[in-house]
Amino acid sequence: MEEEAGAIHVAPWMHVIAEGGGPCLDELLPASGEVHVTRLNGCDLPDETSVFEKFWEAFKFPEYFGWNWSAFYDCLRDLEWLSSDYYILIIESAESVLSGDDVGREKFFNSLWRVGSRRSYTKRPEGVTLSTFSIVLSCGKESAPGLAHCLGGLHGQ
Repeated sequence: MEEEAGAIHVAPWMHVIAEGGGPCLDELLPASGEVHVTRLNGCDLPDETSVFEKFWEAFKFPEYFGWNWSAFYDCLRDLEWLSSDYYILIIESAESVLSGDDVGREKFFNSLWRVGSRRSYTKRPEGVTLSTFSIVLSCGKESAPGLAHCLGGLHGQ
């Protein structure tokens, strides 16, 4: 885990940004190609149903989506129905995602971690490493270290 002014780089594909901080955009944005950017608010993701609905809409999950965590991971890992080369997921107020459901919250972040890891990463000519699925989690300054620590614990899962 690498920390710089207002941003914690948990992995090449996952970043936690405290309010008013942020990484260099060159680290997050692809050099070229079709990019699918999804912006969600963690306050709109209080339970599993909301998570599945918002992601189903944002990523245009297929009709056969199974509305469970395995299907959630499978669809994010695949995304063949979208004609994009890169995907950027931005979740504002990330500390609010499934805040009342510890088990669901762990499954959610574990799914994102696995997708980022699976779709990681490509070398750019300038030597910068970039994942084809980048995740930016924005949260309050007081929540950033705890969220980054939680995500860093997913390495072994």
